[in-house]
Amino acid sequence: MDYKKVWKKASCLLAGLATFGLADNPISTYHYLADPSAAADDSTFYILTDVDDYSPQQNYNYDIVGLNAFTSQDMKNWTDHGMIFRSKREFGDYPNNTWASGIAVHKGRIYIVYPNGASGVGMLTATSIDGPYTDPVKETHGVNYIAASYGSSVIGGCDGIAHCFDPGIFIEDDGTGYVIFGGGENGQRPYGNNLDIIKFTENNGKITIDKNSLTRVSAQNSFEAPYIHKKGSKYYLSFNTPPQVIDYGMADKITGPYTFVGTVIPGISSVPDAHNEGGNNHQGFAEFQGKWYAVYHDRRLVTADEHPGSCTQSGQCTNSPNKENHRSVSIDELTWNGDKMNKLTFTREGPKQIKNFDPYRTYKALTSSKQRNVRSRTDWTKGKPVVHVLTPLATKESWIRVSGVDFGNGAQNLRIKAANVGDGNKIEIHKGSVSGSLAGTCELEKTGNWNTYTDNDCEMTGLSGVVDQLFFVFKGSKDSTMGILEWEFQGTKREPEPQQPFGGKAWAIPGKIELENFDEPGYGAGSDSYSDNDTDDHGAESNGGKSYREGTGVDIYKKATGYVVGYNQTGEWLEYTVEVAAAGDYTMYAAVASANATSSFKLSIDGDDITEEIAVPQATSGEENYDEYNKVKANVTLAAGKHILRFTVTGDWMDIDYINFLQGKDAEDTEPIGPLAIGDVRFQNRASQAFRVYGLSGKMLGTVELTGTDASSALKAAGYTRGVYMLKQVQGAKRFMVNTAK
Repeated sequence: MDYKKVWKKASCLLAGLATFGLADNPISTYHYLADPSAAADDSTFYILTDVDDYSPQQNYNYDIVGLNAFTSQDMKNWTDHGMIFRSKREFGDYPNNTWASGIAVHKGRIYIVYPNGASGVGMLTATSIDGPYTDPVKETHGVNYIAASYGSSVIGGCDGIAHCFDPGIFIEDDGTGYVIFGGGENGQRPYGNNLDIIKFTENNGKITIDKNSLTRVSAQNSFEAPYIHKKGSKYYLSFNTPPQVIDYGMADKITGPYTFVGTVIPGISSVPDAHNEGGNNHQGFAEFQGKWYAVYHDRRLVTADEHPGSCTQSGQCTNSPNKENHRSVSIDELTWNGDKMNKLTFTREGPKQIKNFDPYRTYKALTSSKQRNVRSRTDWTKGKPVVHVLTPLATKESWIRVSGVDFGNGAQNLRIKAANVGDGNKIEIHKGSVSGSLAGTCELEKTGNWNTYTDNDCEMTGLSGVVDQLFFVFKGSKDSTMGILEWEFQGTKREPEPQQPFGGKAWAIPGKIELENFDEPGYGAGSDSYSDNDTDDHGAESNGGKSYREGTGVDIYKKATGYVVGYNQTGEWLEYTVEVAAAGDYTMYAAVASANATSSFKLSIDGDDITEEIAVPQATSGEENYDEYNKVKANVTLAAGKHILRFTVTGDWMDIDYINFLQGKDAEDTEPIGPLAIGDVRFQNRASQAFRVYGLSGKMLGTVELTGTDASSALKAAGYTRGVYMLKQVQGAKRFMVNTAK
């Protein structure tokens, strides 16, 4: 992207959307997007974009605050995943501006390369497009960036490139990957000689940069936006030029030399509906289901006859289109002439739908082929996948459209998960057009706030076979008072299902409860049986890489004596169905371990606390403390019958093995332990051992070798700042906390 482009001061913020009849380009018409890249696997096409919504500009620079993502399985209906990554949020102080990032997908893992403004190139990775994302460069190499002109990077600098930005990423089938980056012009690296490529290897989400592989790449008149893709045995390097067209070259090797071919994407001033508005461009190419596609950005939104115009800045708003340099993202099919790419034809319609849409799956609310008068918001929690919410402008003509929907024998029910803080909010389902045949109406149940969602089941009729155009029409007395999270059609109404005891049998009280065997979650509101702060099971390594409770993200570690629940953080909870034999007094004992002096938990029954916060003793055996177990106890009074017991963490960083309930007040523990080591616990500092280092958010920060020195000193020597870290043994299950401030 051309970061020197001067932006005029804006007066209006995009809030609704523009329409162009029922044309399908751009793919999203409710916010501005720019600088797309593309990737695909066997089932899904991915588009990664910048967030290009209005924000105050200073010193004529872009202020790109995050990355959005879209996916499709049929190339007509797109799921908007929202802002999947926010600058200066997940990792703290970096990256700054994520201009023009690149995406690749390999073995089910997402890889994103981003620029830190124009001053460096880094990488993100996750197992889902929704995140959460980690920094594999820092995990593997202990630094943030592959290349950075101002310091900390694997290769030590940007090799004299004027603009160290616009990275593209390509991964071969064998896991060998390449990052290409660069742009701009200076005396050392003029246009055409301003790109570098570097190799990395990938293994199970970890990457190793080969800093000795850095290679300069020449591309005739290249200005910015380098992008590499492959067809057959040929590699294709495309790039933006000063005339603002996308040219490309071909090579037999990924590092070149590249033979110039010509233009593949013309200037965007010729895009339909853009009224000759031009500007720079950025591109992505990917093959999906036997066809090739090109993504690009254009100016369709800011030149639309109906301009999105909710005023949020001081001053007067007008009805005229805002001709700032805001952009929108479109996609068209790419055709070939032998091994040469044909020049792309811009269309209003976009690609043809390649298969019918299956309505009997759960979809994020903003899954559509077109939209009108809607907004969206991304709810972001550090260390968790993002949540993207549809917020309609329900007093206007507000809808989303889904195309080519195959209902088969017929749908009888529509489930919509939504928050509703307004009166009279409802969603009508129409066939064929906004006012077409009515299939059903969902009157949304009111919820207490924006973040409380409930399932709304709505009877449907007349939905069978293939419906070419299906409209969700939003109606209400006030805008932005409903938040739609997800929806799915059902052949028959699915009734709510309560959580069920693990193994099908309630835990008996008096008796012992193994904490790893919490209830199986159910279906519907209030049926969750656990809450974990992230989706990663940090204990899977101790179990041969396999999670004991697959799909939950609960951190369960395998020990010599069985399983324990570890890595517990404040606010996390687990629930158990219990059967209390008789009402009365009981004594609760829990086997716990902690590195911290402030670790604690509490217990509740059916929502009512039965204990106060129970402090967990801090281990006394140095840095082996997560293998040192102690017992804590509390007297409780229980009612007879079946109940839901909840264990809630109230103080960070503790492990728990089991809870044992004994009848009677101050009953003697039947399984007493003093300081007890579970499994092989003694860490002998006689030989060097590698440990992974994690921050308090659960994100891996790097590795450290421990020998005869204490861990705190080793971390300080490795450059870690003052703070508390979790260390986990690379070859083994040992883990402990270290406070480098001591």
